[in-house]
Amino acid sequence: MTIATLSPSAVPTRKRRLLAGWSRAGKLGLAVLAFWIAVALFAPFLSEQSLGEMSDAGVFQAMSAQHWLGTDYLGRDMLVRIVAGTPYTIGVALVATLLACGLGAVLGLLAAVAGGWVDSALSRLLDTLISIPSKMFALVVIAGFGSSVTLLIAVATIVYTPGSYRIIRSLAVNINAMDYVLVARARGERRAYIMRREILPNITGPLLADMGLRFVYALRLLASLSFLGLGVQPPMADWGSLVRENLGALPVGGVSVLAPAFAIATLTIAVNLVIDNLPGHTDADREKH
Repeated sequence: MTIATLSPSAVPTRKRRLLAGWSRAGKLGLAVLAFWIAVALFAPFLSEQSLGEMSDAGVFQAMSAQHWLGTDYLGRDMLVRIVAGTPYTIGVALVATLLACGLGAVLGLLAAVAGGWVDSALSRLLDTLISIPSKMFALVVIAGFGSSVTLLIAVATIVYTPGSYRIIRSLAVNINAMDYVLVARARGERRAYIMRREILPNITGPLLADMGLRFVYALRLLASLSFLGLGVQPPMADWGSLVRENLGALPVGGVSVLAPAFAIATLTIAVNLVIDNLPGHTDADREKH
C-alpha cells in the first residue's frame, strides 16, 4: 500500500493564508511598512560618531556615491539622519495610537454594555474633547508645558481617544443587542466578561482598521508639530524636524528637504494600503478629525 504525499508547494503556507485576498497594492504597502519598521529597529545601533559626523563635501550637497541622499544644513549625511529619526517618527506615533485606541476601546465597550448614565456621561465628555481642533489643543498644551516625547504621546492620545471611542461604541452597541450577548447576561456573566469574550472578538477587524487610521493621523500631527519646532527636540530628530531644518535647500530642490518628506509620504501611503486590505475595513470606518 502506498501513501500519497503532498509536495511542499501543494500545501499553502501560513504566510499565503494570511495574505490571501490581499491586492498587489496591499502587499506592496506591507513590504514598505516592514522596511520602515526594520529601519527603526536598526537605528539604535548607529554609532554616535556617525550621527554627528560632518562631511567635507559641504552643506546641501546632491546625491553622490559618498552620500546617497546628500547632506543636510550642517554637512551631515542625510541618509544617516533619516535612519536615526525613524524610531522617533514611528515610535511616538505608534505608542500614542496604541494608548488612544486601547483607551477608546475600553471606554466604548463599557459605554455600550453599561448604558444609562455611564454611556451618557462618557459620550458627552468625549464629544467635548472631539470638538476641540487637534492642532490648536496640541499647540496650547505644548506652549504651556514645553515639548517632550512623553508630552507629545500624551497629547496625541488625548486627541485621538474620542474618535476611537465613537467607532468602538457604535459597533459594540449593535453587538450588545445580539441574542448570544443576551444569553450571556441571562446566565449571570459580568460586564467585564461580556466586553472581553462576547463583544471584543467580533469587532477586532474594524478595531485594527481604525488603529491604522489613528496611526496615520498621529503621524501627521506629530510631523506637523515638529515642522513648527514644537515636536521632537534636538539633539533628537524625527522626519518632520528634518524637513524644517533643511528648508534652506528648498529653492534649489535639494534632496535633503525632499528625502524626509518622501519618507513621510511613503510610510503614510503604505499604512493606508495595508488598512484597505484588512478584514472588516469599510468606508464607514474612515472618520477623520
